[in-house]
Amino acid sequence: MKAVFLDQSSLDLNDLDLEPLIAVFDHLTLYPVTRSDQIVERIQDADVVISNKVVLDAETIRQCKNLKLILISATGTNNIDLVQAKAQGIVVCNCQAYGTSAVAQHTLMLMLALSTSLIQYNHAVQQGQWNKASQFCLLDFPIVELAGKTLGIIGYGELGQNVAKLAKAFDMNVIVGAIPNRPHVDGRVPVRALFSQVDYLSLHCPLTDDTRDLIDADAFDLMKPTAFLINCARGGIVNEQALADALRQGKIAGAATDVLTVEPPKNGNVLLEDDIPNLIITPHSAWGSVDARQRIVQQLVENTQGFQSGQPIRQVN
Repeated sequence: MKAVFLDQSSLDLNDLDLEPLIAVFDHLTLYPVTRSDQIVERIQDADVVISNKVVLDAETIRQCKNLKLILISATGTNNIDLVQAKAQGIVVCNCQAYGTSAVAQHTLMLMLALSTSLIQYNHAVQQGQWNKASQFCLLDFPIVELAGKTLGIIGYGELGQNVAKLAKAFDMNVIVGAIPNRPHVDGRVPVRALFSQVDYLSLHCPLTDDTRDLIDADAFDLMKPTAFLINCARGGIVNEQALADALRQGKIAGAATDVLTVEPPKNGNVLLEDDIPNLIITPHSAWGSVDARQRIVQQLVENTQGFQSGQPIRQVN
């Protein structure tokens, strides 16, 4: 089988073992990046295409007569025209649950950084404020203990459950929000009722029509002024203008996000303005541990082997 990886550098920073992936094909061509005008030329003779974020639309797929298998080196499938792939008999497989530990760890890291004013204290030390202090320590910024606080989680799949497990190790109380228009689950709290109860709100749900702008200005009006918001899910679940306004107006105590509505934010973003207090932004890096990325490589191998044996796994079409 002849395979092409269109955007290897989105996964591998020369720190992964790709030998198992190379070995599963007769020939594998690795491209660090691929522009849209290069796609057809690079894959039109391939049996297998691997893509993380490179878009394979209907017209592109139609021009690839040899294509039998599309491997997505991520979970999201929005970059592949699944209808056209199915019409041509092309199997599409993704990778799943590879980053659970990494994202859960990142979520707790953001919660702890907000709770301890980590960024502010680090900046104060770098600016020489500790050197000038009249006491042995600086206590200029709030420090909040997680123990006894209530964590609300929206999105209680494998990732949300893992975050809950870690939170309980810090003696937090965990309540789970009911996503609108989902089947009823006993014990889930309607989100509008959830907002007023939580000290921390952590998002782990997909971005859908039901969750877009789920955290809006009305939500911030309901939250405690001491509450913190953490978003390691998807940009768009939180209305970014509403979050910026809420932080400026002190409606919540702080927020941290690993995601924005447009990534990378080449044309800027309201959350990148420099007057927003107590906001931590990380560059969609929560998933990216070496361990998680190596698990993606292993899943790509497994998906290929499943296809070769006539029993595809993680098939999404």
